[in-house]
This record gives sequence, structure tokens and C-alpha cells, in this order.
Amino acid sequence: MAKAHPKPINLALQGGGSHGAFAWGVLDRLLAKDEVTINAVTATSAGAMNAAVLAYGLHLGGHEAAREKLEEFWKKVSEVRADFGWTPANLLEAIPGFRRASQTLNYFFLQTLQHSLSPYQVNPFDYNPLKDVLTDVVDFEELKKCEATKLFITATNVRSGTARVFRTEEICAEHIMASAALPNLYQAVEIDGEAYWDGGYMGNPSLWPLFYQTEVQDLLIVHLNPIVRKDIPKLSGEIANRMNEISFNSSLLKELRAIAFVQKLLRDDWLKDDFKDRLSNIHVHSIRAETTFRDMSLASKYDTAWSFLTDLKQRGIEEADAWIDTHGEAIGKRSTVDLHGDFLDGETILKAQ
Repeated sequence: MAKAHPKPINLALQGGGSHGAFAWGVLDRLLAKDEVTINAVTATSAGAMNAAVLAYGLHLGGHEAAREKLEEFWKKVSEVRADFGWTPANLLEAIPGFRRASQTLNYFFLQTLQHSLSPYQVNPFDYNPLKDVLTDVVDFEELKKCEATKLFITATNVRSGTARVFRTEEICAEHIMASAALPNLYQAVEIDGEAYWDGGYMGNPSLWPLFYQTEVQDLLIVHLNPIVRKDIPKLSGEIANRMNEISFNSSLLKELRAIAFVQKLLRDDWLKDDFKDRLSNIHVHSIRAETTFRDMSLASKYDTAWSFLTDLKQRGIEEADAWIDTHGEAIGKRSTVDLHGDFLDGETILKAQ
């Protein structure tokens, strides 16, 4: 039997700090076999870092080079300990429950600083070790030449409050850092005279560039922020975590609502013939975050211990493997999510839990 040709897909990668290692696992599984080709990636924050490393690896040597580059990137992240943690790794492994305590302690320390001082006071020289990691792993001048996949990286313009999407041919390390610049942690990143914060506020990630600048109909969203939580948060940390999730999902849900509206226009034949060819019926797919991150706090997004990152990677591999087994045959044919039932209709969503 002849081997089936890989199916083209577009990817949307959310931001979420070190939880981006889950998306690393998803990408590793997609790259490990030849079921799909990655036509374009839209991404924000940690997703933008994954996307840049992915594209650079694909440019250098295809799927295997991309897998190697992603491994190199996350290994360097763990070595830097960008969460400012001071807990010895052996204690994290040896004492049950110590990891969560360490995450909470580190997060409490950061929160105390954030509530007292701005990033301009705490870090006046704007040192960010993640930028050094990125430039060690990715040659951005070479990345600009990438034709293996298209990149769309979102950042938030501080003055206008609007999304700015940067494309492959212009992307450098500053664009990635702008997309990941949480304003309570990092100074705004200045690019061409404008200041930018984390892209998650206005697009986590932005989906619309895929509709205007690619012809591939299949979109796979890799979530890092749970849409649904069954329990009502009552502790201050739980409340902050849920507020963060809702905030960073809001822009994505708005774009999914727009896709659902276009699907209805096409399905119910509401468009004049002159306009039908101008709209594309997007096939939406989704690898959700609810199961993986159900018991993880906001503090865990700052944990860069290698054992934690590789655990998230393995969970991502398993989720991607299950998704391909269940839905892989639908690529190129139909959506595998019900936008209203899975994302937009609150009563339906809660009944399904």
C-alpha cells in the first residue's frame, strides 16, 4: 500500500510560561511522524518561542532538526532557571509535595516584588536570560529566510492597545521577547519607536492572519490555558489563576466566535454568489489543556526545572498522539470541534463536564 502524503495544517500556539513545554510535546509528536506538514504557525509569548525555534529547525533540516532544536531550547531554559528559583533540584524530586511548595514560594516572592516595584525599578538594565537562550538556539537572520513554514507572532502595542502581528521576514529576538513581555515582570520592548507588551492580551494567539495569508483550511489550536474549570476558586492564588486564564482566553474566544459566524453563513447559504469565494470554511481542531493543567497553579508557570518541563512534554506527546489517533483522518475534511458546544455556549460546556 502506498504511503499517504502528509496533510498540511496550520498551528495556533498559546502562551503560558513554562507550560509551553506541553506544546513542545505536541510539536514533537507532530514532527516525529509524517502524518502532517506544518504550513504556518501563529503564536504568542511562550508559543512564540516554540514557533520561532520550530521554524528555524524546519528551515535547517526538516522535522528531525526541528525536534532537536526544540529539545535544545527547553534544556537551556531549564539550565538558566528563568523562574529565579533557588530550590535544589534533588529536593524537588526527593520530597513528595515539595515541588508545589517550591513553586508557591517562588511565585510569592515574585508577586511581592511586583506589587512593590515595577520592572523598571527591579531590573533597570532590562536583563532577560530568555533572550540569550533564544539567540543561542536561533540565528534570526537565517530564520528570516525560512520558507518551510510561515510565522505570525503577536504582541500588544502599549499605547494603542491593539495587536501587532510580526511575520517571518521581519522577526528577530526582540519581536519574540515583545510577544512574551508580561508588564508586571518585564519592561516593554521597544520596536521601531513603539513599545510592546505580551501578545496574549489582544491575541492568544491571533488567528486572523492564517485566513488572509494561507490557503490551508485546517487549524489546530494547542491550548495552554484551560477554558473550563469545574470548581469555583476561593483562595487568592486560585482566583488570580482563574482571572489570568479568562483574560488570556478572551481574545481567542472572540475569534472563534467570528469563525463560527462565517461557518453559519456558508452552511445556511446566506451569502450572495459573488461573495462566497471570499470566505473560507475553516476546519478547526483543538488539543485542550483542561486535563493536563487541572491541578496546576499559576505559580507552576514559573517552574523551569528540567523534570517538570519533560513531564509536561510527555503529557503533550500523549495528548497529541491521542488526538491523531482519534481525529487524524478528519484533517482536510471537517472540523473536529463544535465551536458553540465546546467553546462558546457556557451552559452546553458545563453540562459536558
